[in-house]
Amino acid sequence: KLNYFQQPQDIKESDFMKFLEKYGRHSFIAPSQVQPSFSAFYRAGDPILIYFDSSSVLSTLRQPVKMGASGLCVDGNPAGFLDSKSTSCTRIFTNLSKSCMTDPALDAASYYRDFTVLKVHVRFLAFVIYEIEYSGTSGIQSVSVQFKVSNISGDFGSSLQQHFTLHFWVSAPILPGLLPGFGNPGYITGAPLLIANSGAMQHMSILQGDSEGSCSQFLRRTVQFGRNMRTGCNLSLSPLLEERNCSYIQQKLYKAFQGMNKTEDLAMIGSALSTQTEEWTTILVQNCSVQAVNCTSCCIVPVTLEIQILWTKVGLLSNPQAQILGARYFYQCRPLKFLSAPTVPVTTVVTFTDMTDWPEPPWGQPQRHWKLPFDIFFPFKVALNFESSYRVDLTGCFLFILIMSGILCF
Repeated sequence: KLNYFQQPQDIKESDFMKFLEKYGRHSFIAPSQVQPSFSAFYRAGDPILIYFDSSSVLSTLRQPVKMGASGLCVDGNPAGFLDSKSTSCTRIFTNLSKSCMTDPALDAASYYRDFTVLKVHVRFLAFVIYEIEYSGTSGIQSVSVQFKVSNISGDFGSSLQQHFTLHFWVSAPILPGLLPGFGNPGYITGAPLLIANSGAMQHMSILQGDSEGSCSQFLRRTVQFGRNMRTGCNLSLSPLLEERNCSYIQQKLYKAFQGMNKTEDLAMIGSALSTQTEEWTTILVQNCSVQAVNCTSCCIVPVTLEIQILWTKVGLLSNPQAQILGARYFYQCRPLKFLSAPTVPVTTVVTFTDMTDWPEPPWGQPQRHWKLPFDIFFPFKVALNFESSYRVDLTGCFLFILIMSGILCF
């Protein structure tokens, strides 16, 4: 019994806050097919290949850069795999009105139309942001592009500065049985947390900002077991404020916090399988309570998400295994005016609380009044006293035997 951790306590929604206050401390608020033999995975720095269906031409994804002291745009620069960077350059137009209609650099469709991005490297681009999802087992999974356009004026001798950004992020879905380094069975510190939605497993992730401080729609930060985290970014509300629909805005903000797929269950151990229901726990969600606010043009929206995770050590003391007991999404809200700024600062906090119940030690804990021996001969004196007492006890035993024998003889 003393060699094992105590049985973990059951966590319910009603007592989640009680355990959090008791044990918590202050903290900051898959591939379905085998890849063909004629293909290979991208290596860091490799040009990303694209294919034009209409002309059957194999080319590379371009990221314009500036050249020389003038900083003019050069369109032939290939984008490198896993090489996330932002570039800026200047374009000069002799006839802006004509170029606006004919120049591919000013046509948003030219950055994505009529070509596809190759998932793997086969052996034989106004403000543009490419978001590229990749997997270590299947190569590039998806590519999206975002544009930020603005009105410009002028006819002759006009100039325009363009910005280009390339982001890479790891594909979230995970296949059962391919979970190296997560822990077996318990979680390993620093390993991603496993979540599931209708049986589909993926990593738990939170909002992350880009280089300009804006919340990225696709780039999210993976939550790692045992490591408290805090992220913040500015979430754009421009298209939402036009709706003037408070319920719609609230749903969009909750979805932005949760990610593309809503999280329902959290794996209690690192080696959890989607088919084993006892290895998963339902994530509790506490949304904001919508209260009346003395403002006719306000909406109560979530601005902070705190992911609270309770865990414990189980099993042998010599081989402790980390197991999650429960988790909760706790939202905090504030009023938002429809006519306020088009962005709102949002924050995500992740806290891990250790609820390990250690067994009773085999010997009493050292007390303050216990003193060390007053001389170096103390151990020897103890041994001598033990030997003398042993002799006295042995002598007494023999005397007792002799007396009993004499009594029996008479």
